[in-house]
Amino acid sequence: MTRASLAGVGLLSVLFTCSLAVQYEEDYEDVTVNQMLAPKSQETDTTEILNNLLKEYDKKLRPDIGVKPTVIDVDIFVNSIGPVSSINMEYQIDIIFAQTWTDSRLRYNSTMKILTLNSNMVGLIWLPDTIFRNSKTADSHWITMPNQLLRIWNDGKILYTLRLTINAECQLQLHNFPMDEHSCPLVFSSYGYSQDEMIYKWRKNSVEAADQKSWRLYQFDFMGLRNTTDVIKTTAGDYVVMTVYFDLSRRMGYFTIQTYIPCILTVVLSWVSFWIKKDATPARTALALLLSCCAVFISVHALSVVVQTTGTYKGITTVLTMTTLSSVARTSLPRVSYITAMDLFVTVCFLFVFAALMEYATLNYYSYSIRRPSYMEPKRLNFSLLDVRPPPHTVIALNNAMYWQEFEDACVYECLDGKDCQSFFCCFEECKGGAWRRGRVHIDLLELDAYSRVFFPTSFLLFNIVYWVGYLYL
Repeated sequence: MTRASLAGVGLLSVLFTCSLAVQYEEDYEDVTVNQMLAPKSQETDTTEILNNLLKEYDKKLRPDIGVKPTVIDVDIFVNSIGPVSSINMEYQIDIIFAQTWTDSRLRYNSTMKILTLNSNMVGLIWLPDTIFRNSKTADSHWITMPNQLLRIWNDGKILYTLRLTINAECQLQLHNFPMDEHSCPLVFSSYGYSQDEMIYKWRKNSVEAADQKSWRLYQFDFMGLRNTTDVIKTTAGDYVVMTVYFDLSRRMGYFTIQTYIPCILTVVLSWVSFWIKKDATPARTALALLLSCCAVFISVHALSVVVQTTGTYKGITTVLTMTTLSSVARTSLPRVSYITAMDLFVTVCFLFVFAALMEYATLNYYSYSIRRPSYMEPKRLNFSLLDVRPPPHTVIALNNAMYWQEFEDACVYECLDGKDCQSFFCCFEECKGGAWRRGRVHIDLLELDAYSRVFFPTSFLLFNIVYWVGYLYL
């Protein structure tokens, strides 16, 4: 009995499966026939619907004119953003702009709930006169056909979409350049209809963005977007203005490589001479040649000037390099009248390089003033010829046994009685003494290189700490 019952159940299941397969094939054949036969009747119905709708339709009049304002629901899909031009203060954006409203004159009774039409129907009905207020140029796409879509529901609701590429104005505030952040707007409203006649509204999740891999934001990062609704008052009436803000943050990689690192290296190169002896003119000239090579890589125009000034001062090339870097950094900016963060950094680097040049000139001048015995008038010696001992403070040269008493006395006399001893600076040890020196700081100009080795790197490091913390975190 058990085997017989199992065999019966299996036979019934096979028969049931075959019956379902036959029924599915019959349904599929019916649907296929209906789909093949439907377009003829639907085409006739659609043609009759459109002819009846447009028979007494006046596209010059907005829906519900004289009754209530026309409400326009707006959606924006962002295909791409960029590039952003800092010089022209504009950005390019590619969007699909969708507007939805209700026109009671286009209601119809039919089994077809939606009529999807192409651009040929667009010019036959009323459309909103939407304009983009901050656009400089705008183009609609026409290849291979006009990128426009029109859908009409049986209750009179209309959806109108089109694809646009807009070059919109964006007033960039470059005080923190190149660490600046911006909110570039896209502003649109009605051109002729005031708030009493047309109202724009954002739909939920009305602004969406595509994948950012195809965007051309070379120097910027996309931080997000936000939309607002405002009402502006004009002599022609109050208008509803819709705005989408695209938040952008500038990337520093390009400017770090092109400006900041060369400026820092140029300043550091200007310090190398502090470790070279002040009387080693060939070494300082060789350093100038090295710096001139750096300047050549930065600017070809600087080559002629560098060659002419290499043998004169070791710091001229670094000053020239900083001038070239400053000019190159300004080429990517509009001619704004305020100081940007990069201008401040380049200017301070220029001052450091210029100060290093002045340090060498000062040290060279005082070193030369000490080594000029042949240009000083010899002072008469007032000691007895019977005294065979040399007078005090006499310098004896071992090679030729000549007295340098005149040179030593003249230098000491000039230092003690001249104008140098009335200042804070001294050339000789004798200047350290005296009542006039009490309570004052002694600075030996001959040790100026030693002071510079500590002062220049320390002050430049402190400047960088204050600069980067202030602009990046405050």
